[in-house]
Amino acid sequence: MAKAPQKKLDLRKTLFLLPNMITLSSIFCGFDAIRISCSAHGEGDDAFYKASLLLVYALFFDMLDGRVARLTKTESAFGLQIDSLADVVSFGVAPALLVYNFSLQQKGTLGLVVSFVFAAAGAVRLARFNVLSMGENGAPTKPPKYIVGLPVPGAAGILISLIVANHAVAGSLRSAEYVWPMMGLTLFLAFLQVSTIRFRSFKDMKLNWRSLGLVFFAVGSSVIVSLKTSPAFVLVWLLGFYIVIGLVETIVTFPARRREAREQQSIRDAEKSIPPT
Repeated sequence: MAKAPQKKLDLRKTLFLLPNMITLSSIFCGFDAIRISCSAHGEGDDAFYKASLLLVYALFFDMLDGRVARLTKTESAFGLQIDSLADVVSFGVAPALLVYNFSLQQKGTLGLVVSFVFAAAGAVRLARFNVLSMGENGAPTKPPKYIVGLPVPGAAGILISLIVANHAVAGSLRSAEYVWPMMGLTLFLAFLQVSTIRFRSFKDMKLNWRSLGLVFFAVGSSVIVSLKTSPAFVLVWLLGFYIVIGLVETIVTFPARRREAREQQSIRDAEKSIPPT
């Protein structure tokens, strides 16, 4: 009796699972951070610190899954969608609830609204990103040099790193005197996410004197920040510096982009005025 042919292991299908498992790890970190932050009352800053660390791990997994997908050539529309859903949980809802339970709950309904605005802005930002990132066949396109709006992980990273740094220096960001600054920062980060301000993706970063200068400045300034304050503030500084780069580039290039937009509009108007043959 002839043996049934054995099915060969499809390595490509197996590799397809790898980046998605990393993405699910990010979702778990966000899920557990929500659980901890919502049950942290009466436990002091340690619970918020643990929740923040989980979201730092989620940031690591978020950076890793895309790179693994590109290295294994397993990028797909499914991966793009699940990555965005993971970002909504881990960098939209989780940090919004974290900052609410950590500080903004002192202002009651107003604090709840501000926290929700941050989460909602993240969802809108990710929906727009997905639309702009998909080609005609639904597959993800090549990442552009600039992305529109502050990335959701970057916005969440500011809030997360502040809570981590506050714990490291036994700070008082939870006190009533810092509620309004925390509200202002949360709203500002929400605005940056849904804005049309362009931020560098660093996907096509080439090795030249500009990129080397940027790297040396980031490393050198991080060392200074670490020595002058605390190593916990390095992430706050780097993410803040990233935002400043985006704002400065937007201001500097605004006249040229506005002129280009007018020229393109003139071309479109001219094409419309030509009668069909």
